[in-house]
Amino acid sequence: MEAESLRSKSEKSSMEQANSSDAARVLRNRRKWRTISFTLIGVLVFIIILIIILAFTVFKAKRPVTTIDDVSLRDLNFSVNLARLQVLLNATVDVDLSITNPNKVGFKFKDSNAELNYRGQQVGEVPIPAGKISAEETVPMNVTLTLMADRLISDAKFFSDVMSGELPLSTRTEIPGKVEYTCRIDELVKAFDD
Repeated sequence: MEAESLRSKSEKSSMEQANSSDAARVLRNRRKWRTISFTLIGVLVFIIILIIILAFTVFKAKRPVTTIDDVSLRDLNFSVNLARLQVLLNATVDVDLSITNPNKVGFKFKDSNAELNYRGQQVGEVPIPAGKISAEETVPMNVTLTLMADRLISDAKFFSDVMSGELPLSTRTEIPGKVEYTCRIDELVKAFDD
């Protein structure tokens, strides 16, 4: 009987050891999966924060820069309408300009117009053809300005402005388009280098 009780005690102790080693293994697996889960959540949070930071710094939209390189007179039409006692004067001006996209992403735009205004009245119009400007690229454009000079002459302040040597002209351009967020690995590396 003593031998049986010793055997049962040794079997109980080996079962307890087996149970305790199984419990330890389960605890190690739980810790392992918890560590993997927290690491994965940490990496995802880091990536989300990185994307937000890039969206508000590197990829923040900036206005394109337009530079007029050359202006030349191509055509001048003059006519007198005696029935209406009106002088019609129109001029066509060739304008060479450059548009620089300072953004880290491309910009695709539709056909649009630029207006030339004198004291709030439109005196000229420039059609701007549709196009695409890549990231950090400068695109030269040749456009034609049709100046309705008869509108200038009809303004009472025009001659006094000419005599003073200053003509208060303003321009207005609205170019509808879409920003293209296509990104290649080399562009992303270049963005981080800058």
